[in-house]
Amino acid sequence: MNLILRILLSAIAVVILAKVLPNVSVDSYMTAVIVAVVLSLLNLLVKPILVILTLPVTIVTLGLFLLIINAIIILLADKLIDGFTVENIWWALIFSLLLSFLQSIFFSLLKDDKQ
Repeated sequence: MNLILRILLSAIAVVILAKVLPNVSVDSYMTAVIVAVVLSLLNLLVKPILVILTLPVTIVTLGLFLLIINAIIILLADKLIDGFTVENIWWALIFSLLLSFLQSIFFSLLKDDKQ
């Protein structure tokens, strides 16, 4: 049940960011749910591989290269999903930062609801 709530909250965050950011768009709410699921899977499967492969660059940049890896994950989701578009890597970077921020707020509300 917690996983479904997290995916739905992530989908809501995707819809909010698509409304706020001019170069990010989502066609429908179902597409936003698909984006949330695909981003979760990409973060689970692809991101660890990218982090290991780019470890020297990440160390030299003191971890800031992880932001670029997050943007690459967003662009990969853009290529995989038809109704989700992100204009370029800079908008993907802004989208990933704001998505992380919104998810942390939403998930903290979910955690406070349990107590």
